[in-house]
Amino acid sequence: MKKYIIGVFLLLSAFFASAQHSDLYKYTPQFNAYQDTLKQLGSNMINSESEPERMNANYAFAKTLVRALKLPHSFNYGFDSLKAITIQNSPDNRFRIFSWHVMFNDGSFRYYGAIQMNNTDGKLQLHGLTDYSPLIKNPADTVTTADKWYGAQYYKIIPVSYNVRVPYYILLGWKGNNVKTNKKVIEVLYFKDGKPYFGMPVFDGDAENAKSKRIIFEYTRQASMLLNYQPKDGMLLFDHIAPSDPKLKGQFEAYGPDFSYDGYKLINGRWKLVQDIPLKNPPTNVDDDYNDPRKPKSSAPRKL
Repeated sequence: MKKYIIGVFLLLSAFFASAQHSDLYKYTPQFNAYQDTLKQLGSNMINSESEPERMNANYAFAKTLVRALKLPHSFNYGFDSLKAITIQNSPDNRFRIFSWHVMFNDGSFRYYGAIQMNNTDGKLQLHGLTDYSPLIKNPADTVTTADKWYGAQYYKIIPVSYNVRVPYYILLGWKGNNVKTNKKVIEVLYFKDGKPYFGMPVFDGDAENAKSKRIIFEYTRQASMLLNYQPKDGMLLFDHIAPSDPKLKGQFEAYGPDFSYDGYKLINGRWKLVQDIPLKNPPTNVDDDYNDPRKPKSSAPRKL
């Protein structure tokens, strides 16, 4: 009897998956047309020399993306040719995040994004993300919502569900900041009553980050910083960031990698700080996969 039930379940799962792909195939020409429009708008959003032109392209991009996502079973369309933004699917296929930025003439950035849930009925459930960064006084210690988001452009999602009361996801993000500095972010995303929340005190380390709900690194715009995940070790690995002179502590335009590495290791659902990690072959830096917004060459950044 048990084998029969499992067999029926697998059959139904295959049937629904087939139906979704059939619907996707039916709407593929419309998806492709939307994607072509989004590609052009994305290029204008990054490469236009005029700030008003970049902003107008961004508004048109956001509206066009929402129209495309309203098509049935849009979650299954990958937008693989769309390089102006990053699209990250959660490993459990529960949701995906669209995120991108627009740079202003003064060298500052504003971030845009949305979380699309994977509904079995194919209907759109979308949580728009509103960048609230300038108004968040203590971003490392603040839980935020979709409408008060600490904006970033995400390139990695790591689910954490073992030994935790509330399952959550680690998001790794790049955050161009201003004309002097960039940031990298270790963000925490979880869902409560169907709504997304950002920030959770799951980090154990030095006194500076003892109560942090997200980890934020700030460093000179002239440098690149490694921040990535090593699944084999269950570790978030990153460059140790320090000022070029101890007298410049707190002046983040003077901060950069000092050729040592630290990490956060996942232990019982929490992230334990590990310092001075020896690396024989440091991983490739991910910053190089982003175009310098001051020297645009294409409609990238490329997907990471």
